[in-house]
Amino acid sequence: MVHTCVVAGCRNRRTPGTTLSFYRFPRDPERKQRWIAAVNREGWAPNDGSRLCSTHFISEMKEPGALEILDKQEARVEAANALLFLQGQGRSVVGDRGQEEHPEEREQEATVEGSASSSLSTDEDDDDDDDDDDEYMSDSKKGKFAHTSDAAVNFDDILRALKKENQTLRESVDKMSLSENSLRNDAEKVKFYTGLPNYFVLETVMWLLAPHMDGMKTVKLSKFQQLLLTLMRLRLDLRNQDLAYRFGVKVGTVTRTVHQMVNIMSSTLVPTAVFWPSRAELRKNLPAALRASHPDCAVIVDCFMVPFEEPVSRGNQQQQQQQQRVVASSQGVGTTHNVLKYLIGVAPQGVVTFVSKGVLGNVSDKSLAEGCGFLCKLLPGDVVLASRNLDIDDSVAARGALFKIAVSSPLADTSSETVSVQRHVERVISMVKHRYAMLTGPVESPFTTVSERTSNLSTFDKIVQVACALNNLCISAAPLE
Repeated sequence: MVHTCVVAGCRNRRTPGTTLSFYRFPRDPERKQRWIAAVNREGWAPNDGSRLCSTHFISEMKEPGALEILDKQEARVEAANALLFLQGQGRSVVGDRGQEEHPEEREQEATVEGSASSSLSTDEDDDDDDDDDDEYMSDSKKGKFAHTSDAAVNFDDILRALKKENQTLRESVDKMSLSENSLRNDAEKVKFYTGLPNYFVLETVMWLLAPHMDGMKTVKLSKFQQLLLTLMRLRLDLRNQDLAYRFGVKVGTVTRTVHQMVNIMSSTLVPTAVFWPSRAELRKNLPAALRASHPDCAVIVDCFMVPFEEPVSRGNQQQQQQQQRVVASSQGVGTTHNVLKYLIGVAPQGVVTFVSKGVLGNVSDKSLAEGCGFLCKLLPGDVVLASRNLDIDDSVAARGALFKIAVSSPLADTSSETVSVQRHVERVISMVKHRYAMLTGPVESPFTTVSERTSNLSTFDKIVQVACALNNLCISAAPLE
């Protein structure tokens, strides 16, 4: 900015190479008024850009009067105030008039030229006036920083508080996250998300499956998270998009993980937990309710159905329905196309010992029992109980076993063992469906297609078997009383 002296008749300008100095008008009202009077311009008032050149002070510098000496003293006081402010001392030096200078005034007056300007502020050799303002802001920030650093602060206390806050936040995140740490000491959380009674059982399942999961390549999910995601899918019947949000992965990753984990659990966990016990084991642990009436009881059977969203096969849907209508009409069974039927066998002790693959619901009970491999499990002398007529008397008799319907007469005591047998399988089925809500349906179409050509089982068939296996791992599923 080019400055011009405001004194009447003076044409001095601030130009490169000039030896002149240009001074601002003081902020002090009394001194400022004296300067205005010296300018000798009637009705004129200075602004922020008004300057006086040094030629108007030369004579007074040679023979300083008492007034100039007083101004120099005030300038020194103001400069000292500015210096103390920059050092963050938090106090100011009081001038001759006993008034504390404002911080902004101290900063502006800190630019005084002590040798020649007395109480004047100068722009000497600056590029422009705006640079002074920027310099002031920078110095002010430095002053605040210096004040903070000089203050007595106990950094150990601050560090301890931050560590405590960090630990609290970590614990809060662990509780909200779906990880091993969040489930390890929370049995209710384990039961809610997995259906298993406690973390020990969940850890045992993880230990059994882990060696078979090495081929699963998932970057974002650990082995534990893959198992937990699958159990949550079975337990809560959550949709893939929901699980993708919860675990921070794509929907395709959830779909692939569920199918892979179901295949692994079907081949590893099901043979371990769902098996046909020996006759000696059955008789050894036979409940008291059957010891007198049916000591040779090997299994209690029934069928249950699960609805699905679409027909199992689109291509030959009409042909299947026509064939099944013929079979259903010959058997006197109502036509139910959009359900899957399963035959389930339960030991008197309350564990599932057999689960068939699913067939369309209009297939007769007899056809299902004869085609699922159930009869092959029977030994001569075994007793098969059911709560209703499944029309498998002849088929069971062909194996040397005996089929009995456990029904109570109207005069029978409702607390008899017959009534207990009648409701035994229903309780187990209800328990499995309650524990794993996915078995209540409706089943999504991708799960009803055959997953492997060798096993001829759909993914949902494997899910039913896995749910029964997990139910068997729970303590005392539904003992016959």
